[in-house]
Amino acid sequence: MWYPRGMKPWAVMVIGCGLWLAGCGDDDAPGEDAAIAADASDEVDGGERDGGDDPDLGPAVETVAVAWPRELRGVWLATVFNINWPSSQRLDAAAQQAELTELLDVAVATGLNTVFFQVRPEADAFYASELEPWSRYLGGTQGEDPGWDPLSFAVREAHARGLELHAWMNPYRAKGSASSTAAPNHISRTLSEYAYPYGSTVWMDPGAEPVQDHTLAVVRDVLERYDVDGLHFDDYFYPYPDGPFPDDATYAAYTAGGGTLDRDDWRRDNVNRLVRAIHGIVQEVRPDVRFGISPFGIYRPGMPEGIRGLDQYASIFADPVLWMAEGWVDYLAPQLYWPTTQTAQAYEPLAEWWGALAHDGHLVMPGNYLSKLGTDSDWTLDELRAQMDITRATPGTAGNIFFQIEPFAENLQGVRDVFRDEYYATPALTPPLATAVDATLAAPSVTPTDDGALVAVDASLRAVTVYREDGDAFVPSTLAPVVTAATAITLPLEPGRWAVAVVDRRGVESPAVVLDR
Repeated sequence: MWYPRGMKPWAVMVIGCGLWLAGCGDDDAPGEDAAIAADASDEVDGGERDGGDDPDLGPAVETVAVAWPRELRGVWLATVFNINWPSSQRLDAAAQQAELTELLDVAVATGLNTVFFQVRPEADAFYASELEPWSRYLGGTQGEDPGWDPLSFAVREAHARGLELHAWMNPYRAKGSASSTAAPNHISRTLSEYAYPYGSTVWMDPGAEPVQDHTLAVVRDVLERYDVDGLHFDDYFYPYPDGPFPDDATYAAYTAGGGTLDRDDWRRDNVNRLVRAIHGIVQEVRPDVRFGISPFGIYRPGMPEGIRGLDQYASIFADPVLWMAEGWVDYLAPQLYWPTTQTAQAYEPLAEWWGALAHDGHLVMPGNYLSKLGTDSDWTLDELRAQMDITRATPGTAGNIFFQIEPFAENLQGVRDVFRDEYYATPALTPPLATAVDATLAAPSVTPTDDGALVAVDASLRAVTVYREDGDAFVPSTLAPVVTAATAITLPLEPGRWAVAVVDRRGVESPAVVLDR
C-alpha cells in the first residue's frame, strides 16, 4: 500500500467503529443542518489557536496532523460488446439501473474505491450528448434514447457508496464491428473521409485535425456537465497492427503544408498533441479530476532487459514515457497482463520499470488481468496475490486496476473474498492529485453533540476521516463519504479521544480537529 509522506505502516489498523462508508452505525448519514462551532480560518496546523480561548471567537480549536492510507483500488466496468453492462440490449431502464447498482455494490463489497466506467466505447455515448449518439449497447440501435442518463446515475450512485467514478473513453475507435449501423450524427458519417475500415473495425484517423477537435470537444463536454472524478483512456490510439494504416492522404496533407516529420514520428506527435491538449482541458475545466491512461504493458522490447513483445512506441505510436515525463497525465496504468511465471513479459521487472517513471505525485497503478482467473494453471488466486504483493512492494506504484469486474461479481474462486479480507480489509483513499501533493486544506468545522459530532461539508469535499487515539497516536477509524447534497455529516462516537478531518476532491486531507468524549 502507498503511504503519504509521514504516514506510518502501523497506523493503518482500523479500530473503534472501523466501518467503511457507514461510519459507526446506521446513523452515519448526511445531516440536514450544520451548526458551525469554530471558524476554519482560526485553525492552526498541528496545534491550538494562539492565545487560547477568545470571547468573540469561542473556544480554541486543537488540531493534529493526520494522514489516511492511500491506494487506488480500481476496476474497469466495460460496456463495449456488453462485456459487463448492460448484460443485454433488451433490458428496460429499470433493469439496466438495477444491474448497474448491483455492480457498484460489488465494487464496495470487494473493498474497491474507484470504478472506471466505459462511457464512450465507439465514438458513442452512455450519457445525454448533443455531440454523439446514444450507444447501441444500451438498446440495440445507435442513437436510440434509453430514457435515462447512465453516466449521471452512475456518478450519483457511486458517490453515495464512497466510490470514485471515472469516465473511460476510447478516443478513435468508431466501430467495434465494421458491420454495425451508425446513427446519422455518428462521426463515421459526419467525418466519413477520415473513417477507415481496419480489420474488423472502423477507425478514425488520429492525424486528422477535425477528428482530434471532435474528441477534445467530447472531453470538454463531459467534464463541464458531469461530476466525474476522473477521465481515463485505455491503450487504443492508433490501432494494433493489422496491415498498413490508411492515412496516406492526411500524411500527404501534412507534408504539403510544410511538415518535416517522418510518418512514424508524425503519428506519435498526433497522439502526443491530443494527450497534451486533454491535460490542458482538464486543468482549465476540472482541475480536481484525475486524468490517466492505461497503455500496453511493454514500452519497447528490451525495456527492461529480457522483455519481449510488441513495441508500442513503433507499432501503435504511443509514447507514455513522454506523457509521464511532461506531466500530461496524473498516472499511468500499464496493462501488465502476464503472469509472474512468464519470463518474456515478467510481471515484477515490468512493474519496477514502469514504477521508476513515477515522479512528483505522478504515479503508476498497474492494470491486472483479473478476467484470466481460472483460465489455465498460471492464473490462480495465488498468482493474483503475487501480483498484489509485487505492486505494493514496488516504489512509484500506488494501486491496481483490474480488468474487468465480472470475476468480482461472480466471486469466482472466492476472489472477492480474498481481496476484501486480505488486501482491502481496511479502507484507503486514492492518492492526491499530482497538482495537489503539496496543497493544504483548512480543518473542518466540527460541532460536538451528545453522542458524537456534526461535521460541516460541501461539494468541494470527498470524505470525512475519523481517527481514534490509541496510546500516543491517532489511528484511522472511519471513512465517511460526502455526497454533493450534504451540508453536514453526523458522526456517532464512542467515549474517547477523537480527531476529525476532511478530504477534498483533489485528495488533499486537512488537519484533524481533536474532540474529547
